[in-house]
Amino acid sequence: MDDQHDSPLPRRRLGRGLDALLGGAVHDGGTPHEDAVPISEPPNHIHVELIDRNPFQPRKEFEADGLKELAESIRQRGILQPILVRQFEDHYQLIAGERRLIAARQVGLETVPCRVVAADDRTVCEIALDENLKRRDLNVLEKAQAFRFYLEHFQCTIEDLAGRMGLDRSTVSNMLRLLELPEAIRLAVADNRISAGHARALLVLPEPRAIELCQRIQDEGLSVRATETAVKVLQLPEGGNGADVVPMAKPGSPQKSNHVLDLERQLQEQFGVRVEIKLKKNQSGQIVLHFASNDEFEGIVQRVRRAA
Repeated sequence: MDDQHDSPLPRRRLGRGLDALLGGAVHDGGTPHEDAVPISEPPNHIHVELIDRNPFQPRKEFEADGLKELAESIRQRGILQPILVRQFEDHYQLIAGERRLIAARQVGLETVPCRVVAADDRTVCEIALDENLKRRDLNVLEKAQAFRFYLEHFQCTIEDLAGRMGLDRSTVSNMLRLLELPEAIRLAVADNRISAGHARALLVLPEPRAIELCQRIQDEGLSVRATETAVKVLQLPEGGNGADVVPMAKPGSPQKSNHVLDLERQLQEQFGVRVEIKLKKNQSGQIVLHFASNDEFEGIVQRVRRAA
């Protein structure tokens, strides 16, 4: 996909996010922020070797095929949307548009169009977070690690971070809790062998049992709901291994394809709650969003309203 344009600009989410950097540089309250003002207009052409990577970039790897397509687009039409940078000592530091910069280097461009802005570290970090939260190829653990870095680096609370990013506190907390999982389970999440919903269900188990059930999820293709049921049984005094209570599909119910299971996973990560896609024989069905608290319910409502 050719994404030479930055992701949709954050509105009130970041306060002085990309909208402020590219335009009025205004807080929610209406006061201009001195550290978020455009410097170069029209865009400058800056040598690619003078542009350093964004130190707050959560993404560590970029998908090769997508970069190849983007490079071909740049070869044919050039860079349509300027890259966003800030002055940093005698170089420039990337804020947004790293894929375009990498692709431009691949096709041999010596200079790229850039818009230079003044922005502090916190603004740059927030923009990098916001830009990457919209991307499906950034796994939930990378997002969680980026949140933890933000909290530690800027010495703020989860409530503060959630408010600045336009997220629910429970969404941020749930992501951060995944970092407490044993390494074997974190690797399974990172490799998409289990979903974030599966991983959250495993958090309450002791490490040996969590790892054992994680392997069963992969071997038997357990759904999130089946995993949650197995976890409840494992927590009982007589426990066992939870194998005898995994709910079976109703007779005659269509089996979920890998595509449907992947859609469930994506919706669970998007809404931060357990999601079920229930299929029927006549190509109808239901999408069920489960919530366990008022915060989770409000989070679902806010996301649906934003999408509308």
